[in-house]
Formats: sequence, structure tokens, C-alpha cells
Amino acid sequence: MKYMKVAVLFSGGKDSCFAAYLASQSEDVACLITLVSKNPESYMFHTPNIRLAGLQAESMGIPLIEQETRGVKEKELRDLEKAIKKAVEHHAIEGVVTGAVQSVYQSSRVQKICNKLDLWCFNPLWQADQREYMKSFLSSGFKAIISGVYAYPFDSSWLGREIDNTTLADLLSLSEKHKISITGEGGEFETFVFDSPLFRKKIKILKARKSYDNYSGVYKIEKAILVKK
Repeated sequence: MKYMKVAVLFSGGKDSCFAAYLASQSEDVACLITLVSKNPESYMFHTPNIRLAGLQAESMGIPLIEQETRGVKEKELRDLEKAIKKAVEHHAIEGVVTGAVQSVYQSSRVQKICNKLDLWCFNPLWQADQREYMKSFLSSGFKAIISGVYAYPFDSSWLGREIDNTTLADLLSLSEKHKISITGEGGEFETFVFDSPLFRKKIKILKARKSYDNYSGVYKIEKAILVKK
């Protein structure tokens, strides 16, 4: 039995996709909300390949609310509130789901908006053990690539790399040597999910290009389609 209609704050990365999956097990995921930031250095919102959130939503068969934002610190929260209000109006949501793992900055601001709008706020990944979370992500059937790197010691070979057990082992090794977060919670990397248990079709990347300089780079997907699993 589904108990509550919720909207998932959705970036297309591993955390928001896994949060949507967890929420779908007990709640009715009525829509996804994606903030499209014009600022690649946004404090709140994931930016690499954000325009492909629509393709992911199509694969899941879940309505998507897209809201553009200039990405100005704190002011971008007004755009988030605007998008959540649309979800209330068009899909009668009663709660908001986030993929926040450790970011107090993000979770506290979403919680404040939910309090203002009298909505429940659900953070299913909050303070999860990072190693166990990543193991669950893979064992549940999620497939993702690294779509952006932003810290030493990540070189360009990480861009576009699929996250599998070998990659996880390498991330654990880097964590021991350089104290990075294996989930990218320190802003070290971003991800893009191309298949999941919620996807009816998987995403096939047809064209992409890398841009990289000084331990910072993006894997920009230029063309992708949905194909049968």
C-alpha cells in the first residue's frame, strides 16, 4: 500500500535516483523535480548533464517538473520553492524526497522550505554508511558513470567510467590514501545513472566528450537514446 504522494528532488545522479527507488517502495512517487542551474558552481544543485533528466524521467514513466535557476547562492532556493509549489498544485504532493547523504547545507534548506509549505521531508540516505550504501546501489541493479571530477587525484580517465565493483574498490583505495568521500559527498565527483530498477528502458550514450584541466573535468553527454534492456 502506498501511503503518501511525494516529489523527488532529482538530478539524474546516483543519490537522487537511489532515493527515488527507496521512496517508491513505500510511497507514491508522483513527480520528479529538477532544477536546471545556469551556474556550474551552484551550491545546491548538480549540473553535469542535467538536461538529460527528462530522458531518465521518460524511462521511469514519472512526470518531471523542470525549473530554471540562475544558481545564485541562497536566491536559487526561491526557484526550488517555486518548483515544489508547482508539484503541490499539479500533483497534490504531500512530501519531498531528497538524496542528501551528508550535506547539512542542502538538507537544512530543503527542510526549511518543506516546513514553510507544510510538507513532509524525507531523506532516505541521510548519514548512511558510505561503503554499505555504494554496495547496495550496485547490488540493487543501478548502473551509473562518473560525469564530473573536481578534485585531486582524479585524472581524465575517470570521466565516463562506469561505477562497478572495480571502481568502488579504487574509490575505497583513494579514500584511504587521500581522504576523499567514496560517494563524492565532498564535491569530488558527480554521476549520471543510465539504468536502474525503476527504468523501463536503459539509456544508451551515443556521443559524449570530455573536457578536463587541472583535476577538474566534465563528461558531457551530447546524444543519448532509450533502448530495450
